[in-house]
Amino acid sequence: RGRYNQREIAELLGYQLHPGLEPVERFMKHYFLVAKDVGDLTRIFCAALEEMHAKPKPMLDRVLRHTFRRRKKSLPGTPQFIIDNDRLSVTDEGVFERDPVNLLRIFAVAARKDLDFHPDALKLITRSLRLIDADLRDNEEANRIFLDVLTSKRHAEAVLRAMNETGVLGRFINEFGRVVAMMQFNMYHHYTVDEHTLRAIGLLAQIERGEEQGDHPLATELFPAISNRNVLYLALFLHDIAKGRVEDHSIAGAKIARRLGPRFGFSPAETDQLAWLVENHLVMSIIAQSRDLSDRQTIRDFAAVVQTVERLRMLLMLTIADIKAVGPGVWNGWKWQLLRTL
Repeated sequence: RGRYNQREIAELLGYQLHPGLEPVERFMKHYFLVAKDVGDLTRIFCAALEEMHAKPKPMLDRVLRHTFRRRKKSLPGTPQFIIDNDRLSVTDEGVFERDPVNLLRIFAVAARKDLDFHPDALKLITRSLRLIDADLRDNEEANRIFLDVLTSKRHAEAVLRAMNETGVLGRFINEFGRVVAMMQFNMYHHYTVDEHTLRAIGLLAQIERGEEQGDHPLATELFPAISNRNVLYLALFLHDIAKGRVEDHSIAGAKIARRLGPRFGFSPAETDQLAWLVENHLVMSIIAQSRDLSDRQTIRDFAAVVQTVERLRMLLMLTIADIKAVGPGVWNGWKWQLLRTL
């Protein structure tokens, strides 16, 4: 009923059909963008309130005031950042202006040190988005830092979400900015494209850490055999990046992957692998759920597409993470058994 109302509201508000997007999808994207802004501002506001309450109350005893004053700690190797009240912050307001690469470095430090962000840092990041330009996107160090964050075993999802909330992610990867707050208007997907992608990254990291041993013993066993985990993580990040276009999103996504592979330092062979995974990210689930797996021709057809054991391992990991990140209740034992059989 709610989705019917969304269609009706979109029509009443005058949203028109655009190539690749229905009027209701355009309406819901606009809604989620506004909701995202409200949520992001609320997070900064709440963090600022927490910071205010963390300050010591006035004391008559100067010795006690000195003892209990707010602690600020420097970070070895990154003098531009400090830890203020256990939150990552900046030394001054010119940190990003002097070196825009710091807009990426601060997230790498957060991932490495497992730190939340100080409200002062969040506000300065959002005010500095204009510094993310073509030069920064082409900067070798900035791209290496982003790849390090994306492939972090422990904190990739949380830090990428912070990058998305501050607007850095959509500015640094322009193509990702196009799918931020994009709703997929069907009964299958529960989340916007960007939220689905970040959840999938988190699920993949859980498999790699061995935390899915109970539900996915085979995937947990196979993951260490993957020779290039960076390709797998970036493929998962890009798998839905072309949603909302006229062209099939798998084919359009593969074209984007071929452009971005060299930007992130991938060799031609690695870029081919990346593009193949993006273009074929739905193949395993489609065949497993729609073809007769006891038919030898089905297996021959699938093997002809996959071609190598390495691709098969990576495609299995990507497929599991993609399906499980769609929404609650979408993954079940029947789907897993079909994938395992295939």
